[in-house]
Amino acid sequence: MKTTVLLVTGLCLIATGCKPKAVATGGGTTQIAAPVAPPEAPKPKPQPTPTAKAEAPKPVTQAKAQPAAEAKKLTPQQRTDLNTLLAKLADAFFDYNQTTIRADASTTLGANVTAIRNILAEYPTEKLLIEGHADERGSSEYNLALADKRSRSAQEFLATRGIPQSQLSILSYGEERPACTDQTEACFQQNRRVHIAVAP
Repeated sequence: MKTTVLLVTGLCLIATGCKPKAVATGGGTTQIAAPVAPPEAPKPKPQPTPTAKAEAPKPVTQAKAQPAAEAKKLTPQQRTDLNTLLAKLADAFFDYNQTTIRADASTTLGANVTAIRNILAEYPTEKLLIEGHADERGSSEYNLALADKRSRSAQEFLATRGIPQSQLSILSYGEERPACTDQTEACFQQNRRVHIAVAP
């Protein structure tokens, strides 16, 4: 019987690799305690599942401002009609080497104010061009400056009578565009002027 117990114990040790926990004796018989199962290997800790990387916030782009609507272009017929109306405006004349509005020029420009208001009401997107001119006496540079001052004087005159200055542009031609080419005082007088046309 003892041999049998030892044999069983040996087989147990070989099969399971367990060790006897305790030996109890009683009645002269050696008893082997039941083998204890080896402790379980620790289970691997669950690895945290990788979370998706937070996407970097996309830059906020401001909506592009829409370009302002372009002024409606005149048809060829409208352009012709506008030029016809402007041709009815009288030129204002200046004294020799002067830029101030004299009495007759004031009357002329004053009479043009109503017509100019009506033209701008009919063509609100258009600008009028005040051309400054000079006679041929003097240098080209001097006459350009002189004619520029004449156009500015006329612009200021019209603006003080209610014509929007934003619709009045100026341009100096100096002596480059004479209305008359005779070498007389009467001809020179015609060239010392401001003329109103449609701005390009």
